[in-house]
Amino acid sequence: MKTSVIVGLSALLTIVAASSAEEVAYEGEVTDIRVVRRLEQHPYAWKVWQPFIIQGDRRRDLLVAFGVQVNGKNDMGDILVSLSRDDGDTWQEPVAVFDHRERQGAIQFAYANPVLYRAPGQDVIWCFAMRCPMVYRNSEESQLVGAFTADGGRSWTPVEMAMHYTGPLILNAGLVATEIDGQRRYLLPAHRNTLQKDPRGSRDHFILSSSSLLEWKLEAFIPQPTEPRVFLHEGNIAPGDAPGELKIVMRTANYDEDRLTTDPPRAYSSVSQDGGRTWSIAQEESELHNAKSKGFFGQAADGTHIYVYNDGPQQRDTSWPGFPHGGRTSLRYKTKPPGGQWSEEKTFFHAGIKNSYPTLIEVAPGDFRAVWDSGTADTPRTHIHFGKFKLQP
Repeated sequence: MKTSVIVGLSALLTIVAASSAEEVAYEGEVTDIRVVRRLEQHPYAWKVWQPFIIQGDRRRDLLVAFGVQVNGKNDMGDILVSLSRDDGDTWQEPVAVFDHRERQGAIQFAYANPVLYRAPGQDVIWCFAMRCPMVYRNSEESQLVGAFTADGGRSWTPVEMAMHYTGPLILNAGLVATEIDGQRRYLLPAHRNTLQKDPRGSRDHFILSSSSLLEWKLEAFIPQPTEPRVFLHEGNIAPGDAPGELKIVMRTANYDEDRLTTDPPRAYSSVSQDGGRTWSIAQEESELHNAKSKGFFGQAADGTHIYVYNDGPQQRDTSWPGFPHGGRTSLRYKTKPPGGQWSEEKTFFHAGIKNSYPTLIEVAPGDFRAVWDSGTADTPRTHIHFGKFKLQP
């Protein structure tokens, strides 16, 4: 009897492990492709989107946070986290960090855009996200919300943030630890788009800072170029080219008509020489394509910069040859060695399907783990993809 139970359990585990593997024909340099989560596992939702990855408590542990969009909303719902104990080969049933069905007093919120972070020297992992009243259709009027886990991601405790920035914000990228005037600070990039609903509003990229991860203030704005103005948003911060420098590379769009790209469609960047307190006027990155979609910008342990992005046109532009269903399909990447130039475009992942919003984490020198949301040829964000990626010498 014991033998048959063990055999049956072994067979079940084999099926579970196999079910997480992605049998899809693709081109690109990512390997070990797996599906973290599928849309059909959430009957109340119509998209799964914007994943974020971080290492867990043990060497082979990985955590992925992602959003589950509620039907009827453009970009908000629940935030879930799934744990892998085997370096991404299989993924456990996710747990909720923020659930739209749980009311805060008389108000019901929905959530979006998770960001995971473990502060140097700390055991707890934080999940920051956006919280927006459910009565809104989209998440443009969100506020910062946070939760932490002390057991490797199996349970989460929400914490109210002390905010000295009172406007709406939109998150996208991870935190960076820095020093300002000799004191440790954590920088969190964010942007706002109040111009969407208010003709006197604005489209600004800014930096929040905290010394505790609990109390946040507005540290700096990213200065706009004057001609032409650009909608700067979804920027990633990493060490820059010079010692002590920080650099942010941002997604872009036309400032006044945000349905349009810049001309030509390029990412913009800004640098800080004082730990993130002040930033240079944003300027075009002539070698980095961006057509209104998040691009990941980071730095490897050896100083190599990496930029992962969507090629092609903007999301709903069907005018380009080879993109009959609009952009956000293939993921490409470029690298730049210390003191060098950006490489030619290389393929990160291409399978003839929708792909967007990549996030990478370096687990060993030059060895990355990546997540992004994927779909079909016609429908975006039907599942969350995981893969492994190594920088080529």
